[in-house]
Amino acid sequence: MKAIVYEGMKNVKVKEVMDPKIKKPDDIIVKVTSTAICGSDLHLIHGMVPNLPHGSVLGHETMGIVEEVGKEVHKVKKGDRVIVPFPIACGHCWFCEHNLWSQCDNSNANGEVGGIFGYSKTYGGYDGGQAEYLRVPFANVGPTIVPESLRDEQVLFLTDILPTSYWGVENGGVKSGDTVVVLGCGPVGLLTIKWAIFMGAKRVIAVDYVGYRLKHAEKYGVETLNFEEYDNVGEHIKDITHGGADVVIDCVGMDGKMTKVELVETMLKLQGGSKSAIEIATQAVRKGGTVSLVGVYGARYNNFPLGDFFARNITLKMGQCPAQNYVERILNLIVEKKFDATDIITHRLSLDKGEHAYKIFDKKEDNCIKVILKP
Repeated sequence: MKAIVYEGMKNVKVKEVMDPKIKKPDDIIVKVTSTAICGSDLHLIHGMVPNLPHGSVLGHETMGIVEEVGKEVHKVKKGDRVIVPFPIACGHCWFCEHNLWSQCDNSNANGEVGGIFGYSKTYGGYDGGQAEYLRVPFANVGPTIVPESLRDEQVLFLTDILPTSYWGVENGGVKSGDTVVVLGCGPVGLLTIKWAIFMGAKRVIAVDYVGYRLKHAEKYGVETLNFEEYDNVGEHIKDITHGGADVVIDCVGMDGKMTKVELVETMLKLQGGSKSAIEIATQAVRKGGTVSLVGVYGARYNNFPLGDFFARNITLKMGQCPAQNYVERILNLIVEKKFDATDIITHRLSLDKGEHAYKIFDKKEDNCIKVILKP
């Protein structure tokens, strides 16, 4: 089959690879109908996630038609149309039973974190879904049947960025009347803005430096700030909010703009990437407020501003979204036409154009926000 594979730093190729096979009785094989590139895939190709062998199949936002089922699969059958949440979860360990699906104890034999499709040996060594076919383990837990009345584009993001953005807002405790700052206006950031509005935020301030992303955020009726236009955008936010936001949601993660020191330290594996968004958050959040980290972070960080959070009684919340918690509730909102995420899609390309798709997404070319790939 054809698949997008990692071939080294900032190097992906569309290649012929072996078709996936049923390995365990609760596996299924999905014939992929739509897949997408996620911002966290860029962390992989930038070398910020360890243990990613050359030739690894990328991708964790995937849906399609069930092609083959193991003999113990009862949740889905051949021919069902399903979305596949990005965390791989067994469904019966302590963490799964307590709705921490992304921390499953049995989905990753290579470490303590839960398994994720297409996300290196550190996260289980599973092949990803930017391919013609995908093997899905624990198929009685993750895959969810979606209505035939909905197009792929309406439901594809249930695999990751819709639950992740919803969870980031919920985890931040956003409530009616709050002032919310969203750092980063990529796909997750834009959906986070929409969820914050949906949950009743009175004032939302979106921060980025990419002009076309900020213009897209403005369509939602929120305030936007280009951080490159300020000496200290965090202090500016504190000023215009009279003390800071109730909630700051970091949708940037380790791939934010780096100082020269951070760049060198990251290349030498002495630091896990940028902490620019975290530093903005320390200044933009009010005393007693909450900072929700949705963007992916890596290794340990030098000069982490822990004291700034501690001194001002800030609550920090973070982690990998337990996506399975949110699929059904968001699917119902989509069916009821109460929430739509399709406006962030800017490019629809064939899987054969995978290398080009990664390039324009990574380099922010052609006003690229979100790419959908069709095998």
